[in-house]
Amino acid sequence: MNILHIGLISVSDRASNGVYQDQGIPALQQWLTLALATPFEIETRLVPDEQSMIEQAICELVDERFCHLVLTTGGTGPARRDVTPDATLAIADREMPGFGEQMRQISLNFVPTAILSRQTGVIRKQSLVLNLPGQPRAIKETLEGLKDEQGNTRVPGIFASVPYCIQLLDGPYVETHSQVVAAFRPKSAVRQ
Repeated sequence: MNILHIGLISVSDRASNGVYQDQGIPALQQWLTLALATPFEIETRLVPDEQSMIEQAICELVDERFCHLVLTTGGTGPARRDVTPDATLAIADREMPGFGEQMRQISLNFVPTAILSRQTGVIRKQSLVLNLPGQPRAIKETLEGLKDEQGNTRVPGIFASVPYCIQLLDGPYVETHSQVVAAFRPKSAVRQ
């Protein structure tokens, strides 16, 4: 069976210098454990807000560690030190702008400053690379989407499209726990 390989990169000057404990990677690990029904392995990197170091971390996880999915957290705002999207676009083969558009759409339900986010998604080789927000709550919201009081999905989270995207990139067939996030595929792409 083809194991799903996921790379997690937390981008933070202060966390990488030990000023405070990184919260992004633990939040991502916890969410992925709840959401994924498919076996997976995780590799993590903690890097400062330096474009060359972010580029290097993404390239290493894709080119040498063969991650099917790389999730970054942090460094997506308009501040001068926020260079995660710039690094991501610099190493990209193709852009997947719908991911950033949907993340901002979800976050706008909570904060008007969501429009300041520069999150994006790209493909490098056979890997999907997504820039997520830095706050654990915002990470969960953008991955899972918005649900009503009954638990029905009101606005789909971005992760609903991730398994099919990985499948289209010749990666493993990824299944999720639908109570967390239901993976969507066209009927012709569903395996029994």
